[in-house]
Amino acid sequence: MIQLRRIAPATAVLVLALGLSACAPATNSTVDRSVLGASGYVSSGTIVGMRPVAVQGTRTGIGAGTGAVAGGLVGSTIGGDWRARTVAGVVGALAGGIAGAAVEEGVTRGDAMEFIIRDDDGQTRAVVQTNELGLTVGERVLITQTDRVRLSRAGGAAPVGYGAGPRGPIDARGGK
Repeated sequence: MIQLRRIAPATAVLVLALGLSACAPATNSTVDRSVLGASGYVSSGTIVGMRPVAVQGTRTGIGAGTGAVAGGLVGSTIGGDWRARTVAGVVGALAGGIAGAAVEEGVTRGDAMEFIIRDDDGQTRAVVQTNELGLTVGERVLITQTDRVRLSRAGGAAPVGYGAGPRGPIDARGGK
């Protein structure tokens, strides 16, 4: 017969790992299923500035809940009689919940870049995203707007007439 005391810790660790994997941050190339088939807008621009930013971690409760379940399972296998196992289960659930919340926040924390973009029509906008593409100041980008705004590397110069305001074309530094 399988003893619960032997499989409970392994089961708790597996449950914790699966629950926390759901908290992992998405990259800029990840899209939500609801976007499939949705229409969006695409424009072009030039990166005129960028700076690193820190992305805060989340506390959705998934980490705390998963940690509490795992801690309660592990704790309930400790002790001799039912009272000791109950107390250990409660303490394990509390400790696991606190640890799970901290792990969730740490796993979802990250770094990104704030890009300042001058659209070809002269408008300036800021976009925060990860920089998986290694974009740099002065580079041409496509700005895709669907469920969120995304930047991608553009191939080639702006079409003739784009970026020409009342005082002529605008370069990446904001001058003529």
